[in-house]
Amino acid sequence: MIWLGREDVLRAGALDWQAAMEDVAEAVRLLRRGDAEMTAESVLPLGDDPRAKGYGLPARLGGRFAAAGIKWTVHRPAAPKDGEAITSTTLIEDLATARPLGMVEAALLTRVRTAAVSAHVLRAFRPSLRRVALLGAGAQARTHLAMLRALFPDLDQVTVWSRSGHEAERLGPGVVTRPDPQAAIADAEAVLLCSSAPQPFLGPEAATGGRLVLQIGFHEMSFAGIAAFDRITCDLWGDFARTSAKSLFQMYRAGQFDPAQVAADLPAILCDGWRPAPGESVYFSSFGLNLFDIALAARLLRAAAGQGIGTHLPG
Repeated sequence: MIWLGREDVLRAGALDWQAAMEDVAEAVRLLRRGDAEMTAESVLPLGDDPRAKGYGLPARLGGRFAAAGIKWTVHRPAAPKDGEAITSTTLIEDLATARPLGMVEAALLTRVRTAAVSAHVLRAFRPSLRRVALLGAGAQARTHLAMLRALFPDLDQVTVWSRSGHEAERLGPGVVTRPDPQAAIADAEAVLLCSSAPQPFLGPEAATGGRLVLQIGFHEMSFAGIAAFDRITCDLWGDFARTSAKSLFQMYRAGQFDPAQVAADLPAILCDGWRPAPGESVYFSSFGLNLFDIALAARLLRAAAGQGIGTHLPG
C-alpha cells in the first residue's frame, strides 16, 4: 500500500491536463453505461459557519480504473496559518485484486479534476476562447489559471478580481486585476467563479452578451442572476441537491428552480454533444463529482507504483 504526498502526486503526473481530462471523460462514459456509481456524500458540520464541513465521498468505477474508494475532505471558511482552507485524503482499493492501492493527499487532485471539468466545458462551448475573467485568487483559482495557460493557446486576456485584493496580485504575470467583479467580467467571454463567498456578488448582469459562466466556488451567483441565463447546465443533478450550499441547489431548495430547467448535464455535453445555440448565455454549476476523485487517484497510484514513487506503508 502506497502513500502519495503532494510532491509524490506531482511526480506521478497530477498536472498532466490531457490525462486528467481523459479521466473525467472516461468516468462520465462509464457512468452513462452503468459501470460506475457514487452514493450521496456524508456531511459532518464543523461549527456554525455553513462553509465549515467535513465530507465523505465514495465512488466506484469499472473499465481501466477498476477501483473503488472514498475521499475525506474538510472545507474551512479560511485557510489557517501555514495551512489550506480545503484538505483531503483519498483511499483507493483495486477491485481486480481486492487489495488497497494506497492513499493520496488529494487537495491538489480535487482542484485538478475540477479544472479538468471546466476545461471540457470551455472547449465544448467556447473552443476559441480569448478573454476570461477569474473571480477568486485562492488555490482553486490558481489551478484554473494553470489549466487555462496549458490548454487555451489563443487566450490573450485574463482579468481577475478577488475579495482580498492582495491575493490577486500573487497570480503572476499575464493577468490584470480589477477593482470589482463587474469591471472584471466586462469584456469576458467566459467567467470562472472560484471563490468561497458566502453571499452572492454577481447578478443578472453576468448573463449578458452570450457569456459563459462556470460557478466552481461556493455561493457567488444570486438566484436572479442564475435565472437570467438562456441555458442552465451542471455536471450532474443528484441527491446532493438537497444538501449542497452551491447557489443552484440553494435556489432549488428555496422553490425557485425546477430541475427540469437543466438544459444539459456533463454526460449530455461529453457523450451526446449537446451545445447551446450561438449567442446564448450559459450558466454551468460545477458541483464536483466524487467519481472523478477516485478516477484520478486510481490512475496516479498505479503510475506511482510503476515508477517507484511514494512511501510504502506496512501491510
